[in-house]
Order: sequence, then structure tokens, then C-alpha cells
Amino acid sequence: MSDDTTTPETTTATAVSAVDAAGDDPPATMDSLSKSQLAIQSLSSILPSIPPTLFSSPNPPHSLLHDPDVSAEISSLLRHHSSGTGDNNLCRWLYDAFQSGDPGLQLVVLRFIPVITGTYLSRATLRRPLAGFEAILLALYAHETSSRAGQPVTVNVPDLSHPSLYHESTTPGKYNATSLNLAVVSPSLEPHGTVRSTRRAWIVGVALELYYNKISEMPASSKIEFCEFCGVWAGDHHDQDDDEPDGPSGLGVGNGGESGPSQLGERRSIPLPWELLQPILRILGHCVVSCARNKEVYDAAKAACRSLHGRAMHDINPKAILATESLLRLRNMNSKPNDNADDDNDNDNDNQQLDSSTDDHDEISISSANTLD
Repeated sequence: MSDDTTTPETTTATAVSAVDAAGDDPPATMDSLSKSQLAIQSLSSILPSIPPTLFSSPNPPHSLLHDPDVSAEISSLLRHHSSGTGDNNLCRWLYDAFQSGDPGLQLVVLRFIPVITGTYLSRATLRRPLAGFEAILLALYAHETSSRAGQPVTVNVPDLSHPSLYHESTTPGKYNATSLNLAVVSPSLEPHGTVRSTRRAWIVGVALELYYNKISEMPASSKIEFCEFCGVWAGDHHDQDDDEPDGPSGLGVGNGGESGPSQLGERRSIPLPWELLQPILRILGHCVVSCARNKEVYDAAKAACRSLHGRAMHDINPKAILATESLLRLRNMNSKPNDNADDDNDNDNDNQQLDSSTDDHDEISISSANTLD
């Protein structure tokens, strides 16, 4: 055998070396790599340009998820005035990518849920054809319906009336001490093949729950887009004496055919029922607590919380008031010691507003809002 003969061991070693030299992207399996390469090739016919590194990446979905230029192009196309229709190629690509079942491609689709849901909800009341957006949302809804298998999402809420290893009950409980005090976070889902106005908030809320479940893997730009759209959904209802701007205004600034909320007259408040507001608040809670070191995400989440709190006060929505006040308090407690004086003044103003509206409930939590009828 000559020295130039290629053996399976040599091929494997060469592939491993190529993966190691490619960067930090974790390698994908062969089946996933094949699906991903086909998806990237299909995407290249939709976007003006695709970086060559995506084709040579050992994990194309991971590279696509964290590529800021490609993500910006996709977000721009999703905001275009012609987006969301049934024959929209980008919507078809996102639908097929999620239906492929590849976890990496599904993460890529979830990364654009803020733009999809934000643009969709802002246009839904205008009675425009949005079958492309609805197909993506229904695919996510069907996926979650199948995953839950008819079961609701519940949490075990501690009940002090039941004795535990750490305390004794002062009053006899009405129920068996071993029974669980379960609270339903999200009820069981029923299959739906179309998006009707009466089920729109529910279906979008399920999509946001999927986004929340993977939010730790989402890039900062996706979280910022979500926070910006929260301000749009809340409308122009702000906290009293709140002169702070609502964060980045990139949604309303378009290039060419882009359609931000202000350009289409879409900067109006939309209905925010609890099935839609609950996942919104959970996502904002992550941005406030877990993203404090990322100033851009933190500031966008702060502005979104203030807008939603103003909306809740305007609507006199008790559950929303409790939850948004909790987020504002978390934001104030999470402020860094070296914040500038302007941030300190903003926190003082928020505390004064919260104290005036929460005389009867000093300790507020989002979980307490979930238990209200």
C-alpha cells in the first residue's frame, strides 16, 4: 500500500481537524448537516447575499442564528409591507425550516418570532392577508399541542397549610397533606387549523411560550426586537411623569419598502388578554434579570416594562398591574451600584409611582398574579 492511500481513519481525522479549525460552532450530525445545507441553499435564493462561511460551517444553523447581517436582512424582509402573505417565499422558508424537525433550524425560526408576532399582531386588525405568518404560527402551535399530549402546563405552588421538613402547619389543612397545590400556567391545547380572531391571542401566546423556552439560546438582537414590539403593543400609554424614551426606535425607521409601526399607522395599542400578556411578561422577566449585563437588552426591557405598566394602569387590569409592578421592582433591585445619576432618578420616580399604587400590597410577584381569576 502506498503512502498516498486514503483510509477511513485518515478521512475521519481530516474531518475532525476541519471542524476544530472552523471555529466555535459545535459540529452537527450528518443528517442535520444535510438538512441545514439544503435549507441554506434555499435561503440563498431569497436573500440578496449569503456569507460563504455559512456553507462551509460545521453547524450552519448555529452560524445562521448568530450571524447579525443575515438576521438583519431577514428581519427587514419580514417587516416589508408585502410580507406575511401566503405566497411569500421567506414565510415558506421559515415554515419548511420548522417543519423539518431539525432542532437547529427550529431555533433559527424561533429567533424571528418577535418580528413575526410583532408584525402580525400590528397588521391583524387592518384585515390584510397574512396567511404566511399564520402558517408559521400554526406550525408552532401544532408542535406544542403534540408535545403536551393534551396535558396542561402546571407548577406546584408551596402551601404553608401543609407541613413540611422545614415547618409545622399552624392550622389543620382541609386537604390531604400529601396532595399537591397545582397552579395551571397554560391549559391543555386544542388542535386548530386556522387562526380566527377569537383564538389569535391564544395561538400567538403559545408561539411566545416556545420562544421563552429557548430564550437562553437567543441572540441579544432578537430580545431587543421583542422588547421594542412590546412598546408598540402597549400603545402610547406611559407611566405618569415618565419622560424617558421608550428605547430604540428602529421599528419605525425603514429603508425602501420596510414597514415599521409608525409608517403604517400601526403604533396603536392592541388587545392584550392574559393568554398573550403572560408569556410577554415571562420573556421580559428574563431580559430584566438575566440580561442586566447587556445594557442594550436591559434598557429595551426597562422601556417595555414601563410601557406595559402604563397600559395596565390605563386599562385598570389588576393582574397586569401586579405583574408589571413586579418587573419594575425587579429592575430597580437589579440596578448596578455604579449606575449614573439619571438612572437613579428614574428608579426613584418609579418607586414613588409604585408606592402610590401599591399601598395595600408591598410584596408583589408574578406568580401571585397567575393565581388570580
